Order: sequence, then structure tokens, then C-alpha cells
Amino acid sequence: MQRTRLRNLGIITGKLPPGPLNAITDVAGVKVGSTTLIADQPHIIRTGVTAIWPRGDEIWRDYCFAGIHSFNGNGEMTGMAWIAEQGLLSAPIGITNTYQVGIVRDAICEIADGHGAPFHLPVVAETYDGWLHEIERFPISRAHALAAFATATGGAVAEGNVGGGTGMICHEFKGGTGTASRVVNGYTVGALVQANYGMRGQLRVDGVPVGQEIGPEIVPAHRSGRVPEGGSIIVVLATDAPLLPIQCQRLARRATTGLAWVGGIGGNGSGDIFLAFSTGNHIRPGEAVSDVQMLAPDAMTDLFQAAAEATEEAILNAMCMAETMTGRDGRVIHAVPLDQLQAVMRRYRPEGRGKD
Repeated sequence: MQRTRLRNLGIITGKLPPGPLNAITDVAGVKVGSTTLIADQPHIIRTGVTAIWPRGDEIWRDYCFAGIHSFNGNGEMTGMAWIAEQGLLSAPIGITNTYQVGIVRDAICEIADGHGAPFHLPVVAETYDGWLHEIERFPISRAHALAAFATATGGAVAEGNVGGGTGMICHEFKGGTGTASRVVNGYTVGALVQANYGMRGQLRVDGVPVGQEIGPEIVPAHRSGRVPEGGSIIVVLATDAPLLPIQCQRLARRATTGLAWVGGIGGNGSGDIFLAFSTGNHIRPGEAVSDVQMLAPDAMTDLFQAAAEATEEAILNAMCMAETMTGRDGRVIHAVPLDQLQAVMRRYRPEGRGKD
């Protein structure tokens, strides 16, 4: 069965409507790009870089408020301390594998220098792809990283085995890059994930125990009780709602709810780190005073739901779009079988969606 997104299978999660693209790029100005590296000679390479521009090139002169949340900290996201201190995002964001965070960070510094931007502490996050990829070969070059940022566009976002998500594993199926969005009260919340976490038995789709129904005896699982839960997930949330840094931080925390709905528990070996930014305010360097707006506290609840739902569907889109991959040492990570997924959902939901 051809790989396709969750909704194309007739499986709807959440209550809120998605944006036109059901992607993080539904937030106006957000652009996403990627570089994907796949090779079998001279080394087994399954990796890449994902780039996110919060406002395109305007980000160098028009900063966004941002906030971060570490659900479980066995991972890396550079620049977290400065976001926690000042609450500003002033450069594009990179996501890659664990060993090559530094070179992607350096690429952002090079781009900043080319735009005459002041000193920055770039945000680059990672998850570990060393099960499928010879990560110790360090194949990503500065040119590869620069290409991901240079080719970023609005519109539809590539998902599955692309960019930083190329070699990732999720709930012992093939994982990767996924995105989704929700619209509520005239505002959009978009999520982009790099999903590389979880055990098979924990996987749930709209509350249905899919991971138990499609267990290792049906589709082989690479851990099968031999390896403690590890892996990681990075979630980037974008919104056009006017939020202050503390509100962005609160929004970032709600990615935890979406992760939990799919079956993530934040295991001890998992790096589950989330960032949320808002394009609803404009902070320009050199201003003595910045005029900003703040969404009313009571209006945040609907935004929280949007963030949780978008995160949930983004993870599932990553899994639905990812394809079976063979990597180092002949290891095979199977994609979730979409026909079997549909069959399981029909058994639990014979009349369609039923979860309240």
C-alpha cells in the first residue's frame, strides 16, 4: 500500500480542524527545508538535516518570542539557556542526528554572518539515528546543512524518511519527520516532530492499542525486549497567536499531552525536548521599547488543545509516511503496515471515530 498521511487513511484524531496544509507551514511565514543523505558505499549512511525558518529571512531583523520545555532531558537542544533567559528566537532552527549538532549550529552562524546579523546562539536539536546509520562516520558537511536552510519553502512539508528524520525509529516502526496543524479561534498552531522514541506495545492511535494489535509477532520489532526504551523526540510548535515568552513555554509543555496520547512516556533514556515560538509579536533589534500583545490567559486553553492535537497527528504522520528501511549491519526497521492499521481501527471503531 502506498505511503500516505493519516487522514488519507480515513483516520481522524482530535476535535479541532487542521489548517489547509495540515502542516507547520500553515502558520504564515514559516518555511521548512531538508537535506537527506542515503548511501551504502563506502559507508551505510541514513541521516540528514531539517531546517525551520520562523519568518524566513526576516527572522534576522524581526525576532519571535519563544519558550522551551524538557520533558525528559537525555538529549540536546542548543540555545536553550538563552531562550529561557530572554525568550527570543532570532535565527532559524535546525534538527539533525546526535553527533552532528555542532556542524548544523556552525552553518546557522555562517548564514547569520552573511546577513550581517549580530551574534547568535543558534537552536539545533537532535535525536539518535545510530541504529540504522553509521553515525560515527560524521557524513553531514557544512554544505549539506547550508542546503537545508537554503532550500526551505512554505507549502507542503516532506515527511517520513527525510532530513533529520531519515534514520529514525518510532514505537519500533520506522519513524522520522512529521507535521500537522490545528486552527482555533482564528489562530493556527503547527507542529513539526522528529520522532525516534517508544516501545511497540505503547503505541496508540486515537486511543486504540495499535501497538498491541500489530505486535512483534506480526511485524518484527528491533528491540523485542532486548533494549531498554531509548530514543528521543523533538517537537517544534509554531503559532501566529500573540504570545509572550512564558506563554510560549506553557504551549511547549502541551506537546507532552500529544506525545502521551500516542504512547510516549518520557523513558529514562529518551530526550524529549520541545520548543514553541510565536510570530504574533514583532521584536526588532535596536528598539528602545517594543509594543507587544498578549493572548488573554483564559484563551490559552484552546491553544493548548491545538498544540496537543497537532503534536499527536504529526507523530502519526511521520510513521504513516515513513518507509521500511534497511541500514547498518543489515538491520531492518519496518514501516507500520497501513492496511493493517486501517483494519485495527475498523475493529475498534466500526462506525468511525468514537473517542471523546
